[in-house]
Formats: sequence, structure tokens, C-alpha cells
Amino acid sequence: MTANRLSRAAPLAILALALAACAGIPAAAPTPADALFANLRALCGQAFAGRVEVDVPPAPGNDAFAGKALVMHVRQCGDDELRIPFHVGDDRSRTWVVTRTASGLRLKHDHRHADGSADAVTMYGGDSVAAGTAGRQEFPVDAESVASFRREGLDASVANTWALELVPGETFVYELARPGGRLFRVSFDLATPVAPPPPPWGA
Repeated sequence: MTANRLSRAAPLAILALALAACAGIPAAAPTPADALFANLRALCGQAFAGRVEVDVPPAPGNDAFAGKALVMHVRQCGDDELRIPFHVGDDRSRTWVVTRTASGLRLKHDHRHADGSADAVTMYGGDSVAAGTAGRQEFPVDAESVASFRREGLDASVANTWALELVPGETFVYELARPGGRLFRVSFDLATPVAPPPPPWGA
């Protein structure tokens, strides 16, 4: 082999060795947050009926969920963001927004009026701060949301922690908890999809 051919072959050989070495490195295992996000994203396009599983203590005069059909719809599914409208009867004002972050997941609540305009209290929520599990991620309230709640006189909400739970093929749960014993949980049956509802307000 000539010197010129040797000079051209050497870089190719080095590249081949490098690729072979890389092939032996196992891929990083998904984090618990990654796993929950992937399992939720796998439901894309589907809708599911739910029921209030826990509501203690019930808020006085708060019958927004009483006797209403509850439906979640995994409607928009990007690589890093999921938009999941939560319909309460004919009220299409609520959308959960689940986003990947550098360290886990973020949960926000997009609230809209029927004309599509933003509610005075919207895009509140928080980031996961603990690893959690593939079946449960928790989101303590963030500073931006605390400021919004205080501005609107919702002082009880400044200590909120939300959670999402998912057992593939079985249940999805949305949870709100706060100190003092407040606990609200809505459970959705993933085993039986329902017809997708109309688009949420503002979509």
C-alpha cells in the first residue's frame, strides 16, 4: 500500500475503532420522570373518563365537580411538552401542561375563558424537585404561582403540592394536596378509552 493510501486509511480506521468502542457503551437508563412522561405520551390522542376519588375536606359551596362528567384528553404531544385538557361537564377551561426540564418535569395549569382569553389565575404549578418514581411525580408550588395566588387573594393555595400518578393500562391520577389535611384526587380509567371531547377553550 502506498504512503498516500496509508495516510487516507488511518483516519478511517481510527473512526471505525471509535464507533466500535461507543457501541459497547450502554445507553443511560431513563429517569423516573422520563418514564412517567413516556408512559403519558404513549396515550396521545386518547381520552379517558374519571371520577373524584378523594375530596377532603370538601370546600364549602364548591360543587364544580358534582354530577359532572370528568374527561381527560391527551391532546397535544411533543417530544418535550404534553397538553392534556381536563373537561368538567361543559367546562373546557382547564388544560394540564407537562413539560420536560433539565432535572425532571414541570406541571402547569392553563386556565381559559370561553372566548379563549386567559383567566386571572393561570399557568400556575411547579417543578418536580425529587426523583419520584415512574408511577408518581410531585410538583410543589413555585414562586411565580405563589405570587399569583397572593395577588388574587388565594392564600390557601400558596402551599399547594400537585402530583401525577400513572399505572400503564390501569389508572391516571391528578392530585392536589396542601398542609392541614386538604386532599383532592381525580382518578381516570385507562383501560377504557372514551370518545375525545371538543377542543379546550383557547385551543
